[in-house]
Amino acid sequence: MVVKSIVTLLLVLAVSCNSKKPTTENTVGADTNTEAKMLEAGFKKGVVVASNEEGDCPYTLRVSGQDNLLDPINLEENYKSSGVQVWFKYNPLRMPNRCEKANPVEITEIQKVD
Repeated sequence: MVVKSIVTLLLVLAVSCNSKKPTTENTVGADTNTEAKMLEAGFKKGVVVASNEEGDCPYTLRVSGQDNLLDPINLEENYKSSGVQVWFKYNPLRMPNRCEKANPVEITEIQKVD
């Protein structure tokens, strides 16, 4: 009888110790899922490029997968650092270019890539 009670107790403990915590997703899958959602929401992925060369825009955005550069006329200070990866939405502007290599745009939404 004692052996049967011990076995039952061990079985109950083993079942109750089964973790109910959710498993963490694979980060690669999570990144792909996030990227798909952001692209579907109309965001573009890009990187901030800084330049000190004369005649260049001080900051441009290089859109991922594209060669063209955008000149964000209203880039916030906390994004003004070369290499910062961002998600952004923009409106093209009909104004003279401030630099030769980039087209002027107005940022309507922006956030750093996690």
